[in-house]
Amino acid sequence: MSERGEAAADPTRVAIACQGGGSHTAFTAGVLRELLADWDDRYELVGISGTSGGAFNALATWYGLVTEGPETARALLGSLWDDLAVDGAQDRWTNAVVTQLSRMESAGFPLPAVSPYQVPGPELGKRRIRDVLERHIDFDAIPHLCRRRAPELVVGTVDVNAGVFETFVDEEVTVDAVLASAAVPNLFEAVEIHGHYHWDGLFSQNPPVSDLMHRPPGRKPEELWIVQINSQEFDGEPSTAEVIADRRNELSGNISLNQELGFIEQVNEWVEAGKLPAGEFQRTDVRRIDMGKQYHSATKVDRDPEFLGELRELGRRRAREFLDGELDA
Repeated sequence: MSERGEAAADPTRVAIACQGGGSHTAFTAGVLRELLADWDDRYELVGISGTSGGAFNALATWYGLVTEGPETARALLGSLWDDLAVDGAQDRWTNAVVTQLSRMESAGFPLPAVSPYQVPGPELGKRRIRDVLERHIDFDAIPHLCRRRAPELVVGTVDVNAGVFETFVDEEVTVDAVLASAAVPNLFEAVEIHGHYHWDGLFSQNPPVSDLMHRPPGRKPEELWIVQINSQEFDGEPSTAEVIADRRNELSGNISLNQELGFIEQVNEWVEAGKLPAGEFQRTDVRRIDMGKQYHSATKVDRDPEFLGELRELGRRRAREFLDGELDA
């Protein structure tokens, strides 16, 4: 890990933010499992956030850590994604159809627009996700696990009715909050929480960052690690319909993240210039772990076990490069 962590008398306080991106967030599971395998007393996790599939990973990591420790978190991440993968012939057929339709849509083929409220399939899919989450996470136990030194847990959604970002923090994280964070409007019905309807957090903070930064001085992260699904950079000019659709998808997924990180960089400059009170404000180093590889946006709905396994292995390799200092973070 970093020289800063090795040299410090106290552990470096770290927050991790997990970007959303459907099935591509299996990559994040691979990243987190590798980070946890190398976790030691040089680092203290003070917060973890996620949106959509990133919220699944953040929740599994947090729950495993606060109940048993890193090895339990690693096992939970693995079993969660094993259960989210395609299972059985019917599920495999459905997955293939949905992925192909998504690819055709991005290529510009005229397809009929169907609301998730008009067909039963989407709600059956949401019910399956609920079953998987509740199989691995005791949501009733979360409030009791939010003890004083537990990392902060943050899940991002958007409030459809109020038109504002809404995060659910610590004991507010219910199975409905996690489902809302993954409720893509054209795939799933909105999730009602406290009398308002919520959609996928990809429309809001992807992933939530500001909540992780608004901590008491002794719990503010000294380093913020971003697990980034959407490519930040692109070589050349997007020219085909598919490539244009892919790049638009990436850019829209990064807008809120870059805005929040830009504010952190501004605060860092003010801290270094002595324009903010010492002790209350501090520098936070931002480090990114990105995929380093581009996939078609249609594969964000692909739950094929081999594809998810490829993403998890890619995440493991990228995390190892990050830990070994080979990744330009």
